[in-house]
Amino acid sequence: MTLHAPLIIDVAGTRLSKTDKRRLAHPLVGGVILFARNWADRAQLTKLCRQIKKVRADLLICVDHEGGRVQRFRSDGFTHLPPMRAFGDLWFNGPGAATGEAALNACNAATAAGFVLGAELRACGVDFTFAPVLDLDHGGSTVIGDRAFARDARVTTALAQALMHGLLQAGVRNCGKHFPGHGHVQADSHVDLPVDERDLATLVADDAAPYRWLNASLTSVMPAHVVYPQVDTRPAGFSARWLDGILRGQLGFTGAIFSDDLSMAGARQIDGREVSYTEAALAALEAGCDLVLLCNQCVVDGGAPIDALIDGLSEAVVTGRWAPREASEQRRQDLLPQGYPLPWDELMVDARYMHALSLLP
Repeated sequence: MTLHAPLIIDVAGTRLSKTDKRRLAHPLVGGVILFARNWADRAQLTKLCRQIKKVRADLLICVDHEGGRVQRFRSDGFTHLPPMRAFGDLWFNGPGAATGEAALNACNAATAAGFVLGAELRACGVDFTFAPVLDLDHGGSTVIGDRAFARDARVTTALAQALMHGLLQAGVRNCGKHFPGHGHVQADSHVDLPVDERDLATLVADDAAPYRWLNASLTSVMPAHVVYPQVDTRPAGFSARWLDGILRGQLGFTGAIFSDDLSMAGARQIDGREVSYTEAALAALEAGCDLVLLCNQCVVDGGAPIDALIDGLSEAVVTGRWAPREASEQRRQDLLPQGYPLPWDELMVDARYMHALSLLP
């Protein structure tokens, strides 16, 4: 077993620089997250992914690619996937809604979407996507909104299970987010620290319910940068009570836990004070995260924040402030894709793929 590699970082452009390669080769770096700035076309993306794997074959190549407004690759043949709300709408309003047939059709369409999403990413060399969103649509959150399947936790669970099955057909693992639920708060954790005043019983019975019902299917979870003060004063991603006590202990989750982006405003305030990226990473890891993300910092001062985080975590290992965990590394390795993907040209004429396209709402 190799040293636990918890850091997921990003790169600046459409090909790796020498600095990118140096960072990705560091034993504490476990993966890379791609953004629209890393995309020009399919050929370029495929070459970039090959460059990354040449640095280290075990690096996890990730992307936020959900469908709707959160889809990093949108041209050169990539399918424009619908927002998750479209599947909820099909469930409630599609033909046969009164008899339950619409619900089954919605689940079938969600499976098709998961397969299309995963197969297209894998055809270009991407390993993993941060999907599905399990947040409930309470109607007030602009940052979640139509990214959510529905308000009903049961409908959300069924549709998410279906989408995850489609991803698995393409060999791609899944990530439920944002635990225990971001859909009730109006504030956007990218720019603020949202606070949800509901009590634990309400949260577990409603917003967090999909995590209990999907505990045998979820391979990873991303907690919310939201404070639930009736449970803990820390945001969920920095709370051992939420991660080890409730998510793992009470709800039975056994997979990997990612922090959300540590550069977000919701991650910079812990225990009433502003923290550095290294302090935030250590707090997340100590609370129970297996992997921590730092996004969009490769373009700040030549990536100085990434170097500072790598150096800070390295120092924490040397001084004994943080100890790598073998179980966490195994969970990271378990997220690597299964099987071999179809090359793009073969995928485009694959019967299952073409049928899946026909099922999308």
